[in-house]
Amino acid sequence: MSTSTNKQHVVVVGGGFGGTKAALMLAAHDDIHVTLVSNHTHFRYYPGLYHTATGGTRAGARIRLDNILANSGVHLVRATATKLDREHTQLITDDGKKMDFDQLVLALGNVTNYFGIPGLQEHAYGIKSTEEAERFKIHLHQQLLETGAPDLNYVIVGGGPTGIELAGALPAYLRHIIKKHGLPQRRLHITLVEGAARLLPRAPEDISQAITKRLRSLGIKLLLGVTVQGATADELMAGDMTLKSHTIVWTAGVANNPFFKENDFKLSDRGKVEVDEYLQAEPGIFVLGDNANTPYSGLAQTALYDGEFVAEHIIRLAEGKTSAPYKPKQPISVIPVGKGWASVEWGRHHFSGFIGWILRSLADLIGFHDLETWPNAGEQWLESMEEETLKCPHCGIPSGKKNTAQN
Repeated sequence: MSTSTNKQHVVVVGGGFGGTKAALMLAAHDDIHVTLVSNHTHFRYYPGLYHTATGGTRAGARIRLDNILANSGVHLVRATATKLDREHTQLITDDGKKMDFDQLVLALGNVTNYFGIPGLQEHAYGIKSTEEAERFKIHLHQQLLETGAPDLNYVIVGGGPTGIELAGALPAYLRHIIKKHGLPQRRLHITLVEGAARLLPRAPEDISQAITKRLRSLGIKLLLGVTVQGATADELMAGDMTLKSHTIVWTAGVANNPFFKENDFKLSDRGKVEVDEYLQAEPGIFVLGDNANTPYSGLAQTALYDGEFVAEHIIRLAEGKTSAPYKPKQPISVIPVGKGWASVEWGRHHFSGFIGWILRSLADLIGFHDLETWPNAGEQWLESMEEETLKCPHCGIPSGKKNTAQN
């Protein structure tokens, strides 16, 4: 159903990479009105969350959606999409609102999956949002305040990019806050647990080997081919071992947003939505990014690429033109492992070290620019490099710091 202004109404659900990119591009067309539905006030920059969890600013991991959408013409609605009325082409939200649409773009992202492992949801920390990252960081400080010593073991579960990035950054951050608390430096015990036989099991083996060597050089103990059995407030059970720990971080599992199963979409064996050559699940309903069953689904660059593709396709449809089919594009993978080092997979080119670290920094700048003007992206990028100390009796807060991403 078209809007009263005779503009085509496109409803985009999801304020992440793909949804926000699609909304901005669509709204630039004179004959398209865009509503963006998000249950968050901020866009989450997931590549920066590991840094936020280890002393970085929240500015490096989130941007206010209304700032991104300012002057774009996109109408932002804060709500959670719950139901799809296909007969009346309406989207229904948790507050009962019904939105008519001509085209629907679904980019809802993933949700955490604990695979039914006992105790994990109750006792493990996560870093999928700035709120989770802050909770984890507060725990690290609180544990030092209460015991006067580091935890017996810091355990990270998951040998994918997030787990690797966190494991690489954690030793330096722990040493930093131990010093801030006036405590003697001690040997840190940090363990990374991965169920597969090697880290990054879907990546080329030389990338996995380089990262494995780097983590071990940082003092990280790797438990590979070990399955987690359960967790309590005091320990993690993995394989035939019991690891004493009050600091377990779960980065291992995600599942597709339940919206798709609850609304009878056709799903693949992986739980992803089946889409056609135009990322269309059904006529007029597009699914992209993490939610779509495409080769590189689950990566931020893929979500951006999908958002651009869908927006261009809808615009061409509005203009009575045809589009070329979707062609998957392999993203450039840059994984930082501790300060000054990153591993890069750029097509057939694989390398690591300081040059990789520089590329990752530049990639973050480009990532911000995908959603903001160059001046705003540059300011965001510079703020993302700053440190942010918690309200801790021993650490205090640096003066003169202002995180615009929070405002």
